[in-house]
Amino acid sequence: MDFRVMGLDSPMFHTLHHMMDLPDDTASDKTFNAPTRTYVRDAKAMAATPADVKVYPNSYVFVIDMPGLKSGDIKVQVEDDNMLMICGERKREEEKDGAKYLRMERRVGKFMRKFVLPENANTDAISAVCQDGVLSVTVEKLPPPEPKKPKTIEVKLA
Repeated sequence: MDFRVMGLDSPMFHTLHHMMDLPDDTASDKTFNAPTRTYVRDAKAMAATPADVKVYPNSYVFVIDMPGLKSGDIKVQVEDDNMLMICGERKREEEKDGAKYLRMERRVGKFMRKFVLPENANTDAISAVCQDGVLSVTVEKLPPPEPKKPKTIEVKLA
């Protein structure tokens, strides 16, 4: 079954699909190239981190909720010249004065998203602002290339 046809092409579904297609004889093979814990953790973080992407005439803006994170806890970087990675981690608060949790519903753990930037994204002009738990990353667009002028070729007599 191809999950991409169903619109479920997230890394987590790909991993699950990959794990379900194991032949029985490889289940006991320790050298099988299974997804690493890091890959599975990152896939879960990406699936659990919703984002909005806006397109303006001169820029792209990526908006992600990062509740409870300070600006120093958030990392924004460009990998491989066209991959925008936004990540952070919210840790559980330490229990103080003997208090114990009756219920824990707020999300803790790693937040992460990766976006392939379009060709006209200026990776040298990226800014990030976190306000009220909402991160906005702005990637400026490159100016459109100037149209090529026609090249005149001199015709010589043979």
